[in-house]
Amino acid sequence: MNRELLMLVEAISREKNVERDVVLGAVEAALAQATKKLYEGEVDIRVSVDRDSGNYETFRRWVVVPDDAGLQNPDAEEMLMDAQDRVPGIQVGEYIEEPVESVPIGRIGAMAAKQVILQKIRDAEREMLLNDFMSRGEKIFTGTVKRMDKGDLIVESGRVEGRLRRSEMIPKENLRTGDRVRAMIMEVDLTLRGAPIILSRSAPEFMIELFRHEVPEIEQGLLEIKSCARDAGSRAKIAVLSHDRRVDPIGTCVGVRGTRVNAVTNELAGERVDIVLWSEDPAQFVIGALAPANVQSIVVDEEKHAMDVVVDEENLAIAIGRGGQNVRLASDLTGWKINIMDAAESAQKHANETEAARHLFMEKLDVDQEIADILIEEGFTSLEEVAYVPLQEMLEIESFDEETVNELRARAKDVLLTMEIAREDSVESVSQDLRDLEGVTPELIAKLADGGVHTRDELADLAIDELTELTGQSEEEAKALIMKAREHWFTGQE
Repeated sequence: MNRELLMLVEAISREKNVERDVVLGAVEAALAQATKKLYEGEVDIRVSVDRDSGNYETFRRWVVVPDDAGLQNPDAEEMLMDAQDRVPGIQVGEYIEEPVESVPIGRIGAMAAKQVILQKIRDAEREMLLNDFMSRGEKIFTGTVKRMDKGDLIVESGRVEGRLRRSEMIPKENLRTGDRVRAMIMEVDLTLRGAPIILSRSAPEFMIELFRHEVPEIEQGLLEIKSCARDAGSRAKIAVLSHDRRVDPIGTCVGVRGTRVNAVTNELAGERVDIVLWSEDPAQFVIGALAPANVQSIVVDEEKHAMDVVVDEENLAIAIGRGGQNVRLASDLTGWKINIMDAAESAQKHANETEAARHLFMEKLDVDQEIADILIEEGFTSLEEVAYVPLQEMLEIESFDEETVNELRARAKDVLLTMEIAREDSVESVSQDLRDLEGVTPELIAKLADGGVHTRDELADLAIDELTELTGQSEEEAKALIMKAREHWFTGQE
């Protein structure tokens, strides 16, 4: 029987083009599985087949676990202390093995053994095919839709399968069995059955890779796509940079009579692509990203990483786009928060900011409106700037003499110190239950205390827009924090 076993192994190895050790490993797994059925509980069985004679031995084994971990599965685990009594010097993670009676091959259910062996062989074949495919270094998966699986598409390329999830398809795109499809390889998950390659047609990376295929200059390093933002199936923006002055980045990506960009658009179900010139200057980059709208002026707020962009009435709708699409894509492309407004809104906002700064200076620095307006005209907007900008800069203000400058700086520093002491007192008054709340950082505590929120219940009582205004968080973050603060209302726990 042992000789017959080896002959069978050789035959399967040649027929399936799988290494002999892989088939023998499958036989060992089948024998171990059959032996386990003779025991109650979750025992661990190891079978060792001699590669030359075909003889095999069977062992029951226990893994050694730390004494303080306890036994999760007494049928297959042994505590370190007990294990060392049996085998001196054994360590955690090693095995204690005990020979047991081997199950004769003839007693193994033929169907069960065959299924285990064939499954092991299929897994080995699948892994070999997958490794061969991935070794090519391809980023785009080209194949045929084989079937639907719970709303996902299974795409086959050769004998390798990829999974295109519904969420990663282009909206309104109708792909059917037998259709040829291309998609970006996002990840490989070997734990997934059948189709371990995860695909996407809606990811920005897919568009970048399509342009790389259509525009040789990108592969040559003459051009670079710096970023991409997509509203899959509708509109997209890409930012390009030329590393060679002789190469026009936008014209090169468009191609003669639009051939290159049209090839990408056709692949993406008619998705319109705006090609933007990337710039190191964030303001210039944002202006280009908002095309085709014309920008009148732009104000950059480095602290908030935001820009106020002013356009005229005619360009307002174009800049915002249908459903806010244009400004949203421009924001995603540049990484800046973009606020679109017309001249009247900009003027009103500027007036409000000026009035707020004037009130701040007059109240905190105890100066008249004339002094406050001079500070505003010179670009000062906060007490910190008055207190800590280089002295020479303030001395250059024609309307101020040295005595006035020193007095203003001293007053600003005193006010800031007083405010900091008050802030520390306010933070100290924040309750422990609020401090212990998951997701609450020291910076967040300071902002909440400034807004008069000192307890968990006071936080729980806030509306989402109130919390975002206090802390500058996104709506999703604010909602999650408020719900976390309200949990004890429903569980009865403090």
